[in-house]
Amino acid sequence: MTPPSRAELVAYLVRTGIAGHVDTPRQNNLRHYRRLCHKDPYYQLGLTFEHEWQFDEVLALMAKSCGVVADEAHQWGIDTIDPDRTVEALDAVADRLAQAASRRERVMFATGHPKSLAETYRTWKSALEGRGCEIVTAAAGYSYEVATEHPPNRRVLVWKDGVGFVMDGGSPRHSHHPFAMRAALQALSDEEREWPQLVIADHGFAGAAGEAGVPTIGFADCNDPALFLAEYEGKLLTTVPLDDGYAPPEYRPLAAYVLARAGLAPDAA
Repeated sequence: MTPPSRAELVAYLVRTGIAGHVDTPRQNNLRHYRRLCHKDPYYQLGLTFEHEWQFDEVLALMAKSCGVVADEAHQWGIDTIDPDRTVEALDAVADRLAQAASRRERVMFATGHPKSLAETYRTWKSALEGRGCEIVTAAAGYSYEVATEHPPNRRVLVWKDGVGFVMDGGSPRHSHHPFAMRAALQALSDEEREWPQLVIADHGFAGAAGEAGVPTIGFADCNDPALFLAEYEGKLLTTVPLDDGYAPPEYRPLAAYVLARAGLAPDAA
């Protein structure tokens, strides 16, 4: 597809609701921020924090980094993601992908949103692979049990076209857990293989990679503050704010914009 200009991408984000007024409800955002402050592992995404974050501090950071409404009195209804912040973060993603391509780095892609974000990651994976980057995978078949989600409760790490995610035995599953990324990094160490020089991921995949010290780009909705806090504390390179629940085709303009800025679009080869 023809990559959008920056102005066109901002307009597209607002028109679709990927940014601007988003479908993620304000009450859901505030509930998740409080649970993170209470150190609920499900919302920490495998991360630890140097600062003892309080609710008002999390809300202030999310207003600055993501663009949610800063007023604590706004308790219910629509919340927002600033599309300019989304595009600024995508610019940073593009610049880092260009660097990875020029250095032919080892790169790993993984997602807790296999039904929405995996296609975007595969698009970038293919572009980097075409420039000589090694796409890293590990620990395929690793499994773990969860007790707080609807059954089946066993999650299995799989890699499809170079992108990691977990399945429940029959279907790709949404996941916040850090366990699969931890297992992948441990397997690389056990096999005396080098860790990735860059991870592009979301949810617990991104959190666990950043916690382990791997240079990581994360993608996060406005109800997942952990990656934004991790970026603030220096554990992630960049966190891209966006509504992460759309169908894969809706993200194609974002993917094309990043490739064009990075000089990795097919016609730039």
